[in-house]
Parts: sequence; structure tokens; C-alpha cells
Amino acid sequence: MARFFVDELPAEGAEYRLTGENAAHAKVLRLRPGEAVTLCDGRGTDCPCTVTEGLTLLAGPALPCPAEPKTAVSLWLAFPKADKAEHVIQKAVELGAVELVFFPSRYCVSRPEGKALENKLERWRRIARSAAEQSRRGVVPPVRAVGSYAQALREAAKAELSVLFYENEENYGIREALAEEHVGTSIACPRTSNARPYIQNWTVSLMTGAEGGFSEEEIEQARQAGLRICTLGPRILRCETAPLAGLTAVMYAMGEI
Repeated sequence: MARFFVDELPAEGAEYRLTGENAAHAKVLRLRPGEAVTLCDGRGTDCPCTVTEGLTLLAGPALPCPAEPKTAVSLWLAFPKADKAEHVIQKAVELGAVELVFFPSRYCVSRPEGKALENKLERWRRIARSAAEQSRRGVVPPVRAVGSYAQALREAAKAELSVLFYENEENYGIREALAEEHVGTSIACPRTSNARPYIQNWTVSLMTGAEGGFSEEEIEQARQAGLRICTLGPRILRCETAPLAGLTAVMYAMGEI
């Protein structure tokens, strides 16, 4: 079913005409009268519609989007090289991330600034929007950048659970971090429990490094800021794999997958 993000949803029973990029997309899809499509306000509310003719839709009742996760997971990513960020953004939106934030760190090779950064963010936001439409999300996760590693730590630490994945950590993992945060819930024993935990409006920050990872000084800064330093297992993951692995692990533990 085609999905279009709009600024405001029409009232039930009203006609709505697609314009701009939505109209161009609809023409490519060759929508026919009687087909069902969905309008979304980007704030978690859907409006099922029926194509009447051309680009004109008849609006149904507004409904909460069923695809939005109960756990709000933000990804904090050190700038990667080349187009690796595009892959992460697309897949992270599909998996349910609510925000993606990029930052510079010691071992970043790519450090976009000024107009170059603005151009990248514009493209990354288009990718996020397209991925949100494809995966039937109720919001388009914002994609932004902060100016320093210190700022990234300050903001990431505001989540109820904030984690930094580090390749040199060997024992403490995301399972332990989740269990400590919610002692006594089924999260504590995901391997043995069949229960599905549902914790409403819980916030999680996951931070990953660039190709060179993090320095020991940066890890110590993260500890002091309150982040938990976790392993993603005995294998070294690429910088575009680590955030998706961490996100998937959290979403599975929280009953979202």
C-alpha cells in the first residue's frame, strides 16, 4: 500500500489532492481509482484513504500508526567514510530508530562541515523519509549532527539507558545493561523467558564509533558522562554493522521484533 507523508491530515470524508513530491511519486505508482493508500502526518497518526481519480483521495478516519515502537532508540554515530551513513540510515529507520545523530570523534576520517555537511544532511533526511514511507513508519526520524564528541555524550546520556559499544570491552554486553536497568523483568533472561516485555515510552541511546573505533580517552569520557560501555560480541563489526546490530538487539529484547 502506498504511503505519503503530509503536513496536515484531512478530515474524515474530505477530499485530498496529492501535490509536489507526493504527486510525482503517485504518478510513478500509477494509482488507480479504488486503490487504498495511506496519508501520515509524520507524528504517529495515519489516515487511510481511497483513490477517487487521478491524484485525488477520499479520506477515512485518523488512526494511530501501528508501526511505531514503544521503545525510543536513538543512534549516535561517529561520521563514517564514503556513503556508509546512507546504508545505516535506511536500515535503522526500517528497524525502528527514532533519531540518528552524527558526531566527530578522534578517529573519524570524514569530518564534514559547513555546506558539505548541510548537503549530506539534506540527502540523509531524504533517505530517512523514503525508508519511513517504505517501512510504513508513522514518523520520519530526524537526522542531524552535533559539533563535538563531548556534546554527543551530554545529549546521549539523557536517555534512560545510554550505551557505547566498544570493541575492546569483553564481558559486559547489552543483555547485562538491559537487565540491570530493569531488574526482575523478562528482559533479564531473554534466552530462557518466553514473556514479551513492553515498557512504554522508554528511551535508549546507542553510540558507535567510526572505522577506527574510539580511543581509550574517549571511552573514559563516556564512562564519566554516565554511558555504559558494552561489547557486541567477540567479532569485530564494521562501523556500518555495529549500530544496526545494537539496534536489532534492543528491539528484540523489548519485544519489537
